[in-house]
Amino acid sequence: MSVDAKLDIQQFDYELPPELIAQHPSAERTGSRLLHLDAGSCLHDLTFQDLPSLLNEHDLLVFNDTRVIKARLAGQKSTGGRVEVLIERITSAHTAVAHIRSSKAPKLGTQLWLADGQVHAECKGRIGELFELAFQAPILDLLDQYGRLPLPPYIEHLPDGQDEERYQTIYAQHPGAVAAPTAGLHFTESLLKELTNKGVQQAFVTLHVGAGTFQPVRVQNIAEHIMHAERYRVPALTREKIERCHAQGGRVIAVGTTSIRALESAAQPALTQGQVLADGSIEGDTRLFITPGYQFHGIDALITNFHLPQSTLLMLVSALAGLEPIQRAYQHAVESRYRFFSYGDAMFIESFKS
Repeated sequence: MSVDAKLDIQQFDYELPPELIAQHPSAERTGSRLLHLDAGSCLHDLTFQDLPSLLNEHDLLVFNDTRVIKARLAGQKSTGGRVEVLIERITSAHTAVAHIRSSKAPKLGTQLWLADGQVHAECKGRIGELFELAFQAPILDLLDQYGRLPLPPYIEHLPDGQDEERYQTIYAQHPGAVAAPTAGLHFTESLLKELTNKGVQQAFVTLHVGAGTFQPVRVQNIAEHIMHAERYRVPALTREKIERCHAQGGRVIAVGTTSIRALESAAQPALTQGQVLADGSIEGDTRLFITPGYQFHGIDALITNFHLPQSTLLMLVSALAGLEPIQRAYQHAVESRYRFFSYGDAMFIESFKS
């Protein structure tokens, strides 16, 4: 996808005091603040419990139902060197691609002994910065028993029991993500029930979030940035619900940027290596890079957390609402001491750039 060559990385930068990076979740999932950027591009300070007042009958919330896996394993190579493995993506029951940290990159055939020797893997090859690994047992079982939750790099404590509950949406279903779709972390069963009683509909997509979501864009001209690939699936039922929502005069509201990437990828499968399955679902690997100037396909509003400076996700929300409104919103959020990133506060964006 073409990216405007005039876009510069500095347009997506902002100053963030370190103390505003949330290190722990709020006491209650719905206890976060909510910054509302309305259709007139005005800002309103609310709480997430106010969300039902912003939604209408026939609106459709689209959630990402991926499940975060315990993707971190530590151990050593057969040569004795220490190694840390972060599974990026599971490719079959016994194989995966992973980031590996060690003093020297493992060679083809290197044996890895992880989790105090409980997990054995062999390096089968390399794909760019990632390594292909083969495991002796089903990977999901091994990770569930021996892995560690892959908290984002800006969260400074080791994962604990609270993280295992709160760094996961209540509707997480399909394991495969190494980062949470964080806009969904604010929802509770009672909030979803309240929205259902109001006539707000629900639909689901799956996009397995990769570790690349935390990587800043490292080129001055963002047109030169290469996106990481993520696996997505949009069920036929979700596509039907979106069509029915618009026919009834409702709005399609993506819960999180990952939901948007899945929906936008499915809207143009030839561009994003998507395949239409026999049941009408669309799935594939997407490297879709959404920047200002992008034309969206039927998304009407967005619920999202605050994103890292110079990140592709900040570029995505700027594509939705425009650079100036997002810059103004983030400046307001910093000045008003909102909490940022995965465990932080949220935005509800209705102001879309035409």
